[in-house]
Amino acid sequence: MKKSIEEHAARFDEAASEYDDNSSEEYRACANLVIEHAAPDTDEIVLDLATGTGAIALALAPDAERVVGRDISEGMMEEAASKATEQGIENVEFDRGTFREPEYDGEVTVVTSNFAMHHLSDEEKREAISVIGDLGPQRFVLGDVMFFGEPNPDEPFYSPEVDDPATVGFLADALTDAGFSLTAVERVHEQVGVLVAERGRGRGADGIDAE
Repeated sequence: MKKSIEEHAARFDEAASEYDDNSSEEYRACANLVIEHAAPDTDEIVLDLATGTGAIALALAPDAERVVGRDISEGMMEEAASKATEQGIENVEFDRGTFREPEYDGEVTVVTSNFAMHHLSDEEKREAISVIGDLGPQRFVLGDVMFFGEPNPDEPFYSPEVDDPATVGFLADALTDAGFSLTAVERVHEQVGVLVAERGRGRGADGIDAE
């Protein structure tokens, strides 16, 4: 991690009130794909890591039994909680937690995350994915900045001074090592994509298409 958790939290606290308005087209496309692939049933519990302003959590809540959002930024979670109140959504909760210490030990069926894991180093990503695997979900849907080919330093989608994206291959290996099977790959941009990993009674592979 190129910045400390506290530094990242402060950065997102400052951006919280305008975060939704300033999100990129690729971010929104990723979020929509994460929501589409997560698709919880009414008896499923979703853990949304790095929930931010709740874009994923609030979209999934009407279809899920319960959604638990975790983030390091109090400002972002305040925005999420405010939106939940405005929308009358009561089966969602927000509290502090990180990828490697989600501060949640209850039942979880689906884990989601969008545009956040790239802040971790590769070693930290592998540890985080292992922690997620240990929570026992049947499905993990990850939208993030990731490299489908050789990164072009002249046109980075990310900010190299604070971000540390991994290759799709690295993430696939880490997911496999954590007991998941990669069932779908969606490329939004050469440096942005969504990975779907499943195990247990999964819903059947959609195939892998990184093109």
